[in-house]
Amino acid sequence: MKKVVFVLTSHEDLGDTGEKTGFWIEEFASPYYILKDQGFEITLASPKGGQPPIDPKSYEPDFQTASTKRFDEDKEAQHQLANTLKLEDVREEDYDAVFYPGGHGPLWDLAEDKYSIALIESFYNNAKPVAAVCHAPGVLKHVKNTEGEALVKGKKVTGFTNGEEEGVQLTNVVPFLVEDMLKEKGGIYSKKEDWQAYAVEDGLLITGQNPASSELVAEYLLKKLS
Repeated sequence: MKKVVFVLTSHEDLGDTGEKTGFWIEEFASPYYILKDQGFEITLASPKGGQPPIDPKSYEPDFQTASTKRFDEDKEAQHQLANTLKLEDVREEDYDAVFYPGGHGPLWDLAEDKYSIALIESFYNNAKPVAAVCHAPGVLKHVKNTEGEALVKGKKVTGFTNGEEEGVQLTNVVPFLVEDMLKEKGGIYSKKEDWQAYAVEDGLLITGQNPASSELVAEYLLKKLS
């Protein structure tokens, strides 16, 4: 049985706005069920362990999908989410791939987390896929390749666009803009129109632009692992 570890943010404060953030529920639920329904074993981890914060906005009616509704009824998945492993206890050799759901939270903690950075490098260097959607490509900020250069350098990538960040009016709140960072690190960044589903695969690296892209990312990952 193939095993995938999902790494979720533990960060819940939306900068100094007084509002809450976390991970985006759709970006977790869609890939979770796509992989689970194909017989994959999924482990959940986060920097602090336990229940990771869900972005309250991702519960709004406009953002509900078949997968989020299924999660709302799924006591087993809810129990699993409430009991994530501590990231520092996750070992790459126990899994076949790693997946990062987005939401704004990862920009604060996972992008700077030494365990996350080392984990991604370990997966990549051992020829295992690394997938991330929406804001989660931000976790690649400090990840290096074996030559000591940015992992995304010269690689086709996507992630939450500057236009989308402007659309949610958080350009001046987030610690960095995903699109700008990926370009600055030498990534070959591409995107579709704001809020359109779009994912890019380059070797072991799979990235998606926004919440609508989470299924595409999971499908690319599924193909790669099949």
